[in-house]
Amino acid sequence: MIATDLDGTLLRNDRTLSPRTLRALRTATASGAEVVFVTARPPRFVDRLAAATGLAGTAVCSNGALVYDLAARAVTASRALPVDVARKVVAALSAVVPDVGFAVETGRNVLYEPAYGLRLPEDAGAESPVASLADLWTADVPIAKLLAWSARLDADLLLAAAEQAAGTEAQFTHSGGRGLLEISAPGVTKAGALAELCAGRGIPAAEVVAFGDMPNDLTILTWAGTGYAMGNAHPAVLASVRRRTGTNEEDGVAAVLEQLFGPA
Repeated sequence: MIATDLDGTLLRNDRTLSPRTLRALRTATASGAEVVFVTARPPRFVDRLAAATGLAGTAVCSNGALVYDLAARAVTASRALPVDVARKVVAALSAVVPDVGFAVETGRNVLYEPAYGLRLPEDAGAESPVASLADLWTADVPIAKLLAWSARLDADLLLAAAEQAAGTEAQFTHSGGRGLLEISAPGVTKAGALAELCAGRGIPAAEVVAFGDMPNDLTILTWAGTGYAMGNAHPAVLASVRRRTGTNEEDGVAAVLEQLFGPA
């Protein structure tokens, strides 16, 4: 199995898939490997990628909260963050980071309260405001991820603050967004969802090759039998993962796949 992150890993900085990388993925698939996208992104993002490239298969989305069948366009497994846990995390984090704002990613769209000032151009059609923080909890939607955003703190500092304030309540990570923290149900990680997927297919960790660049990728990079840090990876990833490949702009994933399966 090939398990790869998307942003900063498989995709170039303009969020496109290079022709070389697309050829390498198709060669790997033709050789019998399954390619699984393992991403912080929601299903709607991988739908757009599949439509643009013709790729299909399975995606582990929202840092492991959702498993998604691209061909069927259906969620096949989910682990939502309970509302009571989300409220505890919000209270704890707000106490130590007064200017933090919050949003809820449902897998289909994003609901955000007034203090949440981050807007993503690629999500322009999926973001919806609510009148107050309290309205996030009355929306009656599944919480794939709770998002916390600070205009003042970068993602690393926000992660440290959250883990100190509420580290036992939920799973905290980030994927490099500007001041953006991603919060999942306790125990929900990319590696956890990938391990369940592999178990169902009879694929041991030793037969998984993984690629990633950000702290939210560390669980798959250390769980997989072979994990590669991208050349552009976060310092924490470079410090923890021995194997390296080129940057996402240099088609680092394709370079490794060509070594494993031959050139396209």
